[in-house]
Amino acid sequence: MFEIQKKDPDSGARTGILHTDHGTIDTPVFMPVGTAGTVKGILQRDLKEQIKASIILGNTYHLYLRPGTDILGEVGGLHNFMNWERAILTDSGGYQVFSLSDNRKLTEQGALFRSHIDGSAHTFTPESVVDIQRIVGADIIMAFDECTPYPCDYDYARRSMDLTHRWLDRAVHRFTTTDKLYAHHQVLFPIVQGSIYADLRKQSAEYIAQAGMPGNAIGGLSVGEPADVMYEMIDVVNNILPGDKPRYLMGVGTPVNILEAIDLGIDMFDCVMPTRNGRNGMLFTSEGIINIKNNKWANDFSAIDEKGPSDISRHYSKAYLRHLIISGEMLGAQIASIHNLAFYLWLVGEARRYIGNGEFRSWKNKMIVALAQRI
Repeated sequence: MFEIQKKDPDSGARTGILHTDHGTIDTPVFMPVGTAGTVKGILQRDLKEQIKASIILGNTYHLYLRPGTDILGEVGGLHNFMNWERAILTDSGGYQVFSLSDNRKLTEQGALFRSHIDGSAHTFTPESVVDIQRIVGADIIMAFDECTPYPCDYDYARRSMDLTHRWLDRAVHRFTTTDKLYAHHQVLFPIVQGSIYADLRKQSAEYIAQAGMPGNAIGGLSVGEPADVMYEMIDVVNNILPGDKPRYLMGVGTPVNILEAIDLGIDMFDCVMPTRNGRNGMLFTSEGIINIKNNKWANDFSAIDEKGPSDISRHYSKAYLRHLIISGEMLGAQIASIHNLAFYLWLVGEARRYIGNGEFRSWKNKMIVALAQRI
């Protein structure tokens, strides 16, 4: 499923190829978030042609509630439903259930929760979440876990981690004793937990690794902890997870976070930041971060990003995009989202190029200075 192509001599960064029945994926890779079967406001055509996404992410919790498994099963899975012939990864819904802290209850069996849509009661178990993802039909599916909040005390983090491990055993059993529903192959990734405690992260990484799945994920980070702590936890975990399998850092993050995590050996990323921040006027560029709502851009008729990675970035001016955003026009959110996602995909593509040249560390150190500044 995964083959490493090149390792950077001065860091943990590496390039690889992830093989799926819906195409090959060059890593490091950023996956646009298509929570409910859509990357907000973006046509699948633009995902392929402007953003050049080889894989996107869907969410089990949201797809289970709407449109529901009956509809997804009838149409033959999410690929057919949304007319997307490239790869899909689905998150298990653990983070979404965690975020419903006032409307959910965790037990040994699973998670009882009430829908944010209509208040109806539902239960997720490690087994049912595998079954739902079988129906959704994603190429890569995630084991059900509990995502701990930040901050949380050590004892809570330990109990939560142990529960995630017991749930993993049940998820692996369900996955390995059931068949795929469609013609394409599916794989299951476990998720490392343990909050910000290095000894728990070590224990969890060891437990996850022994499950022997084709890839592994790191969850429970980028939930409010300092960036340096996040990097420390990634380093602890990546020293244990098998180096010949892809490592997926869930929900991360800023361009700087992504480059630092690549340096530590991460292969896969997803985050809502490019689209969510774009809709609110924050643009990521190779020169730094732009708040397009600022008055300074009102009569700047230069391209959004003259060296931008997409036609969209070069076609529209900053002044025009500012006008659209502050006017609340849907086109503004669409242009900003396409630009930001194309930038993220360009960034990981550049990382692959510099890893291949053996120059990643020096390039990264220069880039993070530029990427962190506001212009």
